[in-house]
Amino acid sequence: MTKTAITYEYNRITDIKRLNFITDSLQRYIPAGGRVLDVGCGNGVISRHLGQFGYDVLGIDISEKTIAVANQRNKLPNVRFEAISAEALTAQGERYDAVICSEVLEHLDHPEKLLHTIHASLKDNGLLVVTVPNGNGPRELCVTRPMLKARNNPGLWNSINKVKKALGFNGTTAQSQADNLDHVQFFTRRDLRDLAQASDFEIVRFAKTNFVEDVFPFSIVTKRVKFLQTLDCQVAELLPYGFTGGFNTLWKKAGL
Repeated sequence: MTKTAITYEYNRITDIKRLNFITDSLQRYIPAGGRVLDVGCGNGVISRHLGQFGYDVLGIDISEKTIAVANQRNKLPNVRFEAISAEALTAQGERYDAVICSEVLEHLDHPEKLLHTIHASLKDNGLLVVTVPNGNGPRELCVTRPMLKARNNPGLWNSINKVKKALGFNGTTAQSQADNLDHVQFFTRRDLRDLAQASDFEIVRFAKTNFVEDVFPFSIVTKRVKFLQTLDCQVAELLPYGFTGGFNTLWKKAGL
């Protein structure tokens, strides 16, 4: 039987690197056919990718707009999407072999609440994959935090948006079209370990993403040159964790 080629919806190398981390983690511990919950799935890119490997995937998001996009793009019978909160889903009593929480926690005022909900939704021997930006990484320090401050100045903010538009940056991501993608949490490696412990998890693996390819003004060039994106991800692997743009992490329930 001919094996179907795996396709990628992401274009950026660091996004593909993150996606491969998620996939490799699941394939190491969760057999094909396992039940996977993708929390804060956005447009469903991760869910659809995991569906190509035979996983039974449910992607959830509270944004009806993003779920509409996810359903529109979905062609896999083993992948489905619902506009529902993790809390409401947990109340139904369903449990999963793996939960994906990718680029979500940094948007939440109380991430520990979601993690407690995920803990209840995850089987005792299950796997949680969490990816977040490095709160003290190059992009968060040089781009995200200054942009958040600039929003308080309408004139400056309008000017910045005009420049971004002229340079080809539209303010959306491949993962989500939600109306508000602001970061309100800035996690260090220690912060993540403390958060995991407080939520009755332990982090069993840390991995790095990129370095400066998505930091202005480097991003003007790197967004068009894949080789530079690849090189930047390779450089990140050689640097201490404090210099990485983001953390790809693998969690398990504590004591199990």
